[in-house]
Amino acid sequence: MPNYTLPTSKDIYLEVNGRKLAIVESYRAQAVRESKSVEAFGEAEPVATVGGKVRYLIELSRVYAAQGALADGIDFYALTDFNLVIHKPDCRIVYSGCEWSDIGEEAGLNDTVLESVKILSSRRMVIR
Repeated sequence: MPNYTLPTSKDIYLEVNGRKLAIVESYRAQAVRESKSVEAFGEAEPVATVGGKVRYLIELSRVYAAQGALADGIDFYALTDFNLVIHKPDCRIVYSGCEWSDIGEEAGLNDTVLESVKILSSRRMVIR
């Protein structure tokens, strides 16, 4: 029987230039593809569908700044073109070219937690 390990929050993180910036407690990813119908003159229904661009919408929950990032004074609002890396037992998923679209913040005294971050990614790569 194979020995599998379940991903934990330390296995999901934001990365900029190969450096871990923040750890993510959980995520939800969705791929959205723009599609168009091809219509023919005289036909009541479309005759085909053509697939278009794919974009990835990822919702992150409980984002904690990594130790080194705290010392550098991380500013999540200034992040641009970053990667989201997710380690799973059999592969690593990298969303690259990420831009944030929505940040929800809730924290106590001296906390460095973002409750929710929504990001858009242009690329998704699975590394086995």
